[in-house]
This record gives sequence, C-alpha cells and structure tokens, in this order.
Amino acid sequence: MSTNKTNPPVRWLAADEERAWRAYLRMVTAVQSRTAQDLAAHGLSEPDYEVLSTLSERTDGTSTLREQAAKMGWSRSRLSRHATRMEGRGLIRRAPDPADGRGCFLVLTETGWDALREAAPTHVASVRRHFVDRLDPGELAVLGRIAEKIADGT
Repeated sequence: MSTNKTNPPVRWLAADEERAWRAYLRMVTAVQSRTAQDLAAHGLSEPDYEVLSTLSERTDGTSTLREQAAKMGWSRSRLSRHATRMEGRGLIRRAPDPADGRGCFLVLTETGWDALREAAPTHVASVRRHFVDRLDPGELAVLGRIAEKIADGT
C-alpha cells in the first residue's frame, strides 16, 4: 500500500487577486513603518506603544502576561522578552500572579503612563495622516468591515 498522497491542485492567484494581495502588503508595510517612525521620536517602538496602550485600557493598568499576549496575538515568550526590555526602561513592572505560580502580571508604571500620555497625540496624528485621512468615510467603513472579516477568520 502506497503512503504517497497526491496534493490538491494549486489555486494560483489570478492577476487581479495578486495585485490586491501585493497592494495590501505594501499598504500595511507603509502605514506601519510611517507610524513607527513617528513613535520613535518619543523613544517608543510600535510594540512598546501596543503594550502601553492596551495596559492603559484596564482600570488598574494591569494585565496577566497570558491575557496581554493573547490580546496582542503574540506568544507568551515573545511578550515576556519584550516586557523584560520595557521593564529595564521603567515603562512596566512585573508582579507575581497568585492565581498562576508560573505567570505574572504586567503593570503600567508612572513612567509608562507618562510615556503613553506624551506619545498618544503623536500616534493619533500619525494614524490620521498615514491612514484615516487618506480615505473617505465610505472607504474607511468598507475597509473596517473587510479587516474585521479577515481578522475573524470568517
């Protein structure tokens, strides 16, 4: 009995599908690099800002490493390494999680709050300049629906 499996035929992209895919990749790269450049003026990377801003959404500025990693779509080890660098700069601190002996809380420090408050106006202006203001309201609504559909995996 043969163990060789036949692969299903490849559904190559049509020219318009490939153009759309490549345009999407260029768009994401352009927006991310431009907003990252604007954040760098505040000494923050995009991941730094994502950690700070998502922690700030919690009333106490605290989240478990596990919850934070899931929210960001990162592995726990990747976030842990990044958190170590942020902790070294005083932006966050770790606290033990009594409910999970192997886990920890990430806590936004006063320095982190200050950095976020200083960078947020620049970040919002950057997002507007490089993304929002380049689209009319209808285009923005359609893009939002498309992004949600793709992100949801449906």
